[in-house]
Amino acid sequence: MISLTKMLCDVATSGDALRYGIAEKGESQPTGTPVVVWNMSRRCNLRCVHCYAEASMSASDDELTTDEAKALIDDLAEMRAPVLLFSGGEPTMRPDLIELGAYTAETGVRPVISTNGTLIDVEMAGKIKDAGFQYVGVSIDGLRETNDRFRGKRGAFDAALDGLRNCRDAGLKVGIRFTVNKRNYDDLPGILDLLEEEKIPRFCLYHLVYAGRGSELANEDLAHVETRAMMDMLFERTVDFHERGIELEMLTVDNHADGVYLYLKLARENPDRAREVLRLLRISGGNASGVRIGCVGVTGEVHADQFWRHYSFGNVRRRKFSEIWYDLSDELMAGLKDRRALLTGKCGRCSYQDICNGNFRVRAEAVHSDPWMEDPACYLTEEEIVADAESLADAAPGTGQYACKGQ
Repeated sequence: MISLTKMLCDVATSGDALRYGIAEKGESQPTGTPVVVWNMSRRCNLRCVHCYAEASMSASDDELTTDEAKALIDDLAEMRAPVLLFSGGEPTMRPDLIELGAYTAETGVRPVISTNGTLIDVEMAGKIKDAGFQYVGVSIDGLRETNDRFRGKRGAFDAALDGLRNCRDAGLKVGIRFTVNKRNYDDLPGILDLLEEEKIPRFCLYHLVYAGRGSELANEDLAHVETRAMMDMLFERTVDFHERGIELEMLTVDNHADGVYLYLKLARENPDRAREVLRLLRISGGNASGVRIGCVGVTGEVHADQFWRHYSFGNVRRRKFSEIWYDLSDELMAGLKDRRALLTGKCGRCSYQDICNGNFRVRAEAVHSDPWMEDPACYLTEEEIVADAESLADAAPGTGQYACKGQ
């Protein structure tokens, strides 16, 4: 994740402790252990066209039991994993969600939920809050008509918004998760307006990752020129929200070219801020699949992230997650943990590998059948990827256009 709010406006939020070693109050070291996504069930009440989990109405007969899940949580706590993200399918359809969330919180691991929100009524929101969940991210992928078509069910938008409001009113931190593509690109300004209207404090824009049913949408990913225009708009809206006193954390996810693109703009417009942004981006280190983010699938298989479901490093039923995660005998695991020398194509030529870390390897594999080839979603030009990061900000005169006033 890249926090545009932190980069452009120098406002720290709780997630910055993991991304940049910066807590809301004071400094802390970024953790070296992974945030873990657990796809706790394949069952879902919707059928979204971009679903990487290929969820269905039926639960898997072989999903982890409650006791097996607790053993996994104990192991994550022992290895000091900072966050366990309960995902699916739709996690609220699993009966032991509240029990397992409370168990996770008791171990010191921070439980959060990724949900479509449509099943969260007032009572359920209260249970989620009481269990100790720290955050609920609700997926909304367009305004009413677009979202309902995307999610495969009429009324999904209104139900998701109700669920989000119920969580917010229960005192939970909430946010909207928006996966952008050609089908919903035009709805993005309206979604940003909705954040302000509903006083939703967090927005995560997810770039499309070609995996699961989402792989069928590879041809519907934004053109690079569209992505650049979208990022320009997000930069401007982030600054505008901040300068009008609206507390809203803006993040982009799944394309670390965003960080380089932002730095290059700041280097021209606000070199002092650019130098600080470059420092923060280097601390974050770019894509962390197989390093600081991992995934446990429905049946206990361990993946590099939630999109690498076709490749397993092992199963938590046979070996602990911690043992699997640090076992470098697997060629892909070893490569992901030290990948820069392996990168080829545009990513191999790029001078910003310390910022993006080769971006999303699973997209490269999907398009090129080679996990070390260039990420096709990188929208930087050849001229941009060979630019000298250190000299750009030093040489720029600066006008302050692309940062909050005073930055």
